[in-house]
Amino acid sequence: MSINTCTISGNLTRDPELRATASGTEILGFSVAVNDRRRNPQTGEWEDHPNFIDCTMFGSRASALANILHKGSSVTVQGKLRWSQWERDGQKRSKIEVVVDEIALHDKKGAAPAGQAAAPEAEAEYLPYDIPF
Repeated sequence: MSINTCTISGNLTRDPELRATASGTEILGFSVAVNDRRRNPQTGEWEDHPNFIDCTMFGSRASALANILHKGSSVTVQGKLRWSQWERDGQKRSKIEVVVDEIALHDKKGAAPAGQAAAPEAEAEYLPYDIPF
């Protein structure tokens, strides 16, 4: 038996990118920074070391969240890991990303990045704010 599930909590490193497949399925891509604390062996101090996790979300929720999420948004995502590989310029490349099943926003309701208007409260009502565990 194998279990493929992960939960990460952090901040978006950039504004999300919305695109669509040829068949019209919406795909939202974003990256979440998650800190890992390690003790510096030279100083004995604890230091944060960021991990940057690529996340992908599909469907109608992807297009709805594209207008709500922004760089710096605090989120918790739950999903499954997916490994992919490709070749570029003769070099094989690979990555692991999270395919998002659930997302919880931790920003204040209706909060917007500096220089943008706050989102109307009606838009935020359909989002799943509770983490199901």
